[in-house]
Amino acid sequence: MSAAEPPGDGDDQLLVVIDPVARRSDGESVRIAKDVLSAGAHAKICLPDTPEEFARALSRRGARRPVVVGDDHALLRAVAQLHRERELAAGVLSLIPVGAAHALEVAHALGVPRGAVAAARTALDGAVRRLDLLVDDSDGVVLGRLRIPAPPPPPPGSGTPHAGVTAVWDTCRSLVTSLVRPAPVAASTNPGTHRLRIEADGVLLSDLDTPVRDLSVTSQGGGGLADVVVRTGSGEDVTVEAKAVTVSGADFRYRADIQTGGPVRTRTWTVRAGAWGLMLPGPASADAAAGARW
Repeated sequence: MSAAEPPGDGDDQLLVVIDPVARRSDGESVRIAKDVLSAGAHAKICLPDTPEEFARALSRRGARRPVVVGDDHALLRAVAQLHRERELAAGVLSLIPVGAAHALEVAHALGVPRGAVAAARTALDGAVRRLDLLVDDSDGVVLGRLRIPAPPPPPPGSGTPHAGVTAVWDTCRSLVTSLVRPAPVAASTNPGTHRLRIEADGVLLSDLDTPVRDLSVTSQGGGGLADVVVRTGSGEDVTVEAKAVTVSGADFRYRADIQTGGPVRTRTWTVRAGAWGLMLPGPASADAAAGARW
């Protein structure tokens, strides 16, 4: 994280966008956040009911500084939209975290205060922190952690051989299939692994002949680098720091923060240094929060 910056001109003009999930899950925290923000600034309150209305409210914010009331999904939606509009670097976001604990892991790892009152006060009087962003070649964004976990094991009994007439039929069918076309090459000879080619800043970390159990790419928050960890099928970990990571191979899915993407056959993620601003507590509190990891 970079040094603290003043919010800038117009910081007393807020656009408070309250996610519908937050309104349903914890109306009391939403009310408290509205009261604190309205008492400390000129706040326009928006209550969108759909993602489309959420997007329209943000796009019409004018000079108002956006404050999102909601969970990690709402924060990601806001960051992704501002990134697509190419206006992310010019402004700053605030988050009032409201939602289930498992849906606020990204917010807490970033250092956003956990309570509605503390978070609202931070939105009013906190410091702007410039944070790195992972951006992929389809314009998707990752705030904290990207993972390509091991593929799920096959369903129980899927490999159990049949007996009797069914077994004979399966044998005949396999024979005919082999005569018609070559047997497909297995994605991996080691269950629970991928066959992936992984490059970090152009350096090969793992090739298709090495089973991979897990790939993790974690933003360091600031500095323009990400921590890359490749866990191989043999139990060996390959760890590097990099600005860009390219993964290719058979169709794979990936976990970007709390969202699932894919299947794709190739994807590159690049660190954009200081790409977005988030209001966080002042330097003393923020430095303590900077130790949080995904």
